Amino acid sequence: MAFFPKPAAGSWTEQYPELGTAPVNYEDSIDPAYYEAEREAVFRRTWLNIGRIEQVPRVGNYFTKELAVVDTSLVVVRGKDKQIRAFHNICRHRGNKLVWNDYPGEEVKGTCRQFTCKYHAWRYNLEGELTFVQQEGEFFDLDKADFGLKAVRCEIWEGFIFVNLDPDARPLAEYLGEMGKGVEGYPFHEMTEVFGYKAEVGSNWKLFIDAFAEFYHAPVLHQKQATKEEAEKLLGFGFEALHYEVTTPHGMVSAWGGMSPPKDPSMVKPIERVLRSGLFGPWDRPDIEGLEPLPPGVNPARHRAWGVDSFHFFPNFMLLVWAPGWYLTYHYWPTAVDRHIFEAKLYFVPAKTGRQRLAQELAAVTFKEYALQDANTLEATQTMLKSRAVTDFPLNDQEILLRHLHKVVGDHVKEHANAAG
Repeated sequence: MAFFPKPAAGSWTEQYPELGTAPVNYEDSIDPAYYEAEREAVFRRTWLNIGRIEQVPRVGNYFTKELAVVDTSLVVVRGKDKQIRAFHNICRHRGNKLVWNDYPGEEVKGTCRQFTCKYHAWRYNLEGELTFVQQEGEFFDLDKADFGLKAVRCEIWEGFIFVNLDPDARPLAEYLGEMGKGVEGYPFHEMTEVFGYKAEVGSNWKLFIDAFAEFYHAPVLHQKQATKEEAEKLLGFGFEALHYEVTTPHGMVSAWGGMSPPKDPSMVKPIERVLRSGLFGPWDRPDIEGLEPLPPGVNPARHRAWGVDSFHFFPNFMLLVWAPGWYLTYHYWPTAVDRHIFEAKLYFVPAKTGRQRLAQELAAVTFKEYALQDANTLEATQTMLKSRAVTDFPLNDQEILLRHLHKVVGDHVKEHANAAG
């Protein structure tokens, strides 16, 4: 028996006939050649979120981002004109990595007036212009204006910094489309207290997106996050979402719940009752503007039981907006066909009291346990997919975003292959 009504079409998936309802082949998650095609067709040609403007609030603030999936490192910096720019992190002299500290593969951040190469001391200003060449007279007809840092397209949406390695890509706002427009106006800028986690996961990047694009698994895999009695209720009734939406190449699911605060405090564990917090965030909503009314794309069903919206902005950025007034981001950065770096960050309005701080920390550590349960399961999934004992898998109506993701990636790969001839 359904908790919430299905659409008039009879199912969420059948609203989008191009997705079909047949089993889905998961060869795209184990084939090394397909992974190489993804790198070119997807990650070199779509908008990638790499951070937020709060990471570079003042002139000279910078951070680096390692992007193994496209074989590069980027440096993002706020220039003297207050503009945020992104550059390939490479010196124009002999290709040395320009910005790094003790270990070249580690991401770094800081503040500077200029960038100086560690190898031969070529210098670049914050706008990427080459300003100094050591022993310039030794070079042949060298015009410094021709050897500035290699820029990468960089645009900002709602404080999120995006880059695109394709200089001919359509503008970011157009790429994010109606789904992005529907979120605009949410008070992301107020939520500057950040808790972050990063882990290397032994699975294909799409498998972790699959895990967070449906809540069908939650009553089973995460049952120990609730009390025994509450877990049994969830197992008995299962889970259904309020709303699904596909706006290719993006998608979202809107879910009930949140239990912040729960209707019955006995539903949750004692520490949650003491700190008024848990997996779904602090129980007490922050007193800020922008949470009422919500933007039209948040809780699109306008359901009183709404708990969280999970937006998947293709290819590898997920944004979760929670009813209690905080948000969460996921990033999935491929490093091989069967490995990726998973990054998660929780964003809260800065705490004003010790209790508020502890409430945020409880939410953060509870989330970590929740995510590790998924990651461990996915590594087991990857090992068996490689067996190819089974290649096609049935997906239910709650797994519509999984079906959509694998189709969109496949479409990008085919389109790029056809264009290449």
